[in-house]
Amino acid sequence: MNQPTAQTEYITQEPFYATQGEEIQVFEAAYNNCIPVLLKGPTGCGKTRFMEHMAWRLKRPLVTVSCHDDLTASDLVGRYLIVGGETRWIDGPLTHAVRTGALCYLDEIVEARKDTTVVIHPLADDRRVLPIEKTGETVKAPGEFCLAISYNPGYQSVLKDLKQSTRQRFVAIDFDYPEAELEASIVAHESGIDNQMAQLLVRYAAMTRNLKGNGLEEGASTRLLVHAAKLMHSGVEPRTACRGAIAASLTDEPDMQAAVNELGTTLF
Repeated sequence: MNQPTAQTEYITQEPFYATQGEEIQVFEAAYNNCIPVLLKGPTGCGKTRFMEHMAWRLKRPLVTVSCHDDLTASDLVGRYLIVGGETRWIDGPLTHAVRTGALCYLDEIVEARKDTTVVIHPLADDRRVLPIEKTGETVKAPGEFCLAISYNPGYQSVLKDLKQSTRQRFVAIDFDYPEAELEASIVAHESGIDNQMAQLLVRYAAMTRNLKGNGLEEGASTRLLVHAAKLMHSGVEPRTACRGAIAASLTDEPDMQAAVNELGTTLF
């Protein structure tokens, strides 16, 4: 039996989020009109943090599901389980989110099987219902409920792509890595390092991003920069921090790791 990695959060303190454009306005307008939202962007660029910020801003609980290849419809909707010698229906994270009027965030939706993603279709159009075939119940989503999904367009392929029948149900918001000055301020804020060192890390990230498609699947994300910066703030030497938090995270290929590390020697 597979269980999705799901988490329900009641966010009481404002998560730090540096806006890059009109994404907050677009999300709030979609939410107020009961339109589901699709977040598109590279890994580690702030999509999950944005959802946390919106949950706090809208004062709604956030149910997050990390999608994967083995995720089934039952993992999302629920299943019968034996509890205390009795057979009981247990809601899955999607059903729980619908019943409670939460924000439901399906992270990296293209990782889920296509027959699983079809489950969200009735929730993502004007019906806004979740049919539970095993119980015969149809759960109507309250106005507070919002469905949001995310994926990384850079990873899409023939086998892993978002079907048009799914994507055209959503308002899409594009995300990318922040502009250099903003990204440096984010790294400094999240880690505690000084702005000068944060700017060097951002320059380093730009170098690695130029290698995308030329040995690397992705360049260093803002998330990886924060990881490296936290190591530095804890006393780890900059080159060592970048080697562990960035180069080794980006690739296992020794020659490519050496090339990424060599980029850092020009800065640190």
